[in-house]
Amino acid sequence: MLTPAENDMLCRVEGDAPMGQVMRYYWMPACLSEEIAEPDGKPIRVRLLGENFVAFRDSDGEVGVMDELCPHRRASLVLGRNEECGLRCLYHGWKIDRKGNVLDMPSEPEESPLKNKVKHRSLPVKEWAGAVWVYLGDSESVPPFEPPAWAPQEDTKVSIAKINIPCNWAQILEGAIDSAHSSSLHSSDMVPARVIQAEADDNAWYRPSTDKNPSIRAKSTESGFHYAAIRRPIKKADTHSYVRTSVFVAPMTVLIPPNGSYNVANINVPIDDENTAFHFIAWGDNAPDVDNWRSFLGASPGEHLDDNWFSKRQAHNWFLQDRKAMKEGSYTGIQGIPNQDMAMWVTMGKIADRSCDTLGASDGAVVEFRRYMMDQLNRFVEEGAAAYEKSVFREHGAEIIPSWQGVIPKDTDWSNPVERDEHKLMDW
Repeated sequence: MLTPAENDMLCRVEGDAPMGQVMRYYWMPACLSEEIAEPDGKPIRVRLLGENFVAFRDSDGEVGVMDELCPHRRASLVLGRNEECGLRCLYHGWKIDRKGNVLDMPSEPEESPLKNKVKHRSLPVKEWAGAVWVYLGDSESVPPFEPPAWAPQEDTKVSIAKINIPCNWAQILEGAIDSAHSSSLHSSDMVPARVIQAEADDNAWYRPSTDKNPSIRAKSTESGFHYAAIRRPIKKADTHSYVRTSVFVAPMTVLIPPNGSYNVANINVPIDDENTAFHFIAWGDNAPDVDNWRSFLGASPGEHLDDNWFSKRQAHNWFLQDRKAMKEGSYTGIQGIPNQDMAMWVTMGKIADRSCDTLGASDGAVVEFRRYMMDQLNRFVEEGAAAYEKSVFREHGAEIIPSWQGVIPKDTDWSNPVERDEHKLMDW
């Protein structure tokens, strides 16, 4: 467990909070490209780490993300006119381009030099994998954008389900690295079956194990850590193990073990201390189309989500839990894997109190996450930002270990990709 002070240090991201300062060293998704698909279309508000921004696509199709409030009298640019390669504030007509340059000040004398003295804050932007990525750190030392592990190439097929969730980012991430809960919470969607590896179809994900008590083993990596959840397989349990390895890529990404058809990941972007933009991702050549992916997860905009990407399943309506369906066989009575998770995360409170946890053997990855992050945060506080920047979580360009799953002989080293792939499914 963590002390209340340590819990605050881990969770809080707003203002000068160390966790928020550390996250500013990383590129992160601000919104999905589809949210601002139209040139000169409607701008949107984006909130990241407790700060408000406006995102828009200009007349040339280029994306801009900048401070929401006009530098003149602080009115919202989200309401502004998006026209002729800039946002025009409705209040006095000041017009600002995506780079933060003030193009027009109709309320000022034509000869005024003020226009050349004002520079509005804009963020470095990169569109990749259906998302608009931004960098919130020092504008004088912007690291090169690195493709995420779940979209290594620009043409990687990616389907993203996005849900804004009213709770802290850390309890969502801990859910993503907690393999044990899937055997209970998701048991109606992750079904034990006599398959040779994890498989998926339009109805469910199938696993070659009925074991609800995985043994957890974790190892550090250059980018965070990876861990194995080791279970008894349905077949050959005396000689083989069913192994699922998940990868935590600091500070907010988890690579989830794939199924036989596609890879899975999530990235959890802190909106502020008490809200998170959760992205659940299918990727790879055989990933489902985005509409099918969202429908399978119960995360389709309009049908399952409101206009602000918040689920219509909320604590006040008990997440639309169907008790009749539970009596008929549904374990949770809640449709969709992320909706089941969300019900657990939200009921922990806006920020879970980890000082009251009772952790067990199956929580090994959660313990490793807290240890790793607290070590990094303590380094940041002790060394200072300038020194820490040189060794931020991982060196840029460090290779990311992929997630993995398979049935292998018990004496196989799960952390050795060559050895485990060599033995996977041998003599099945």
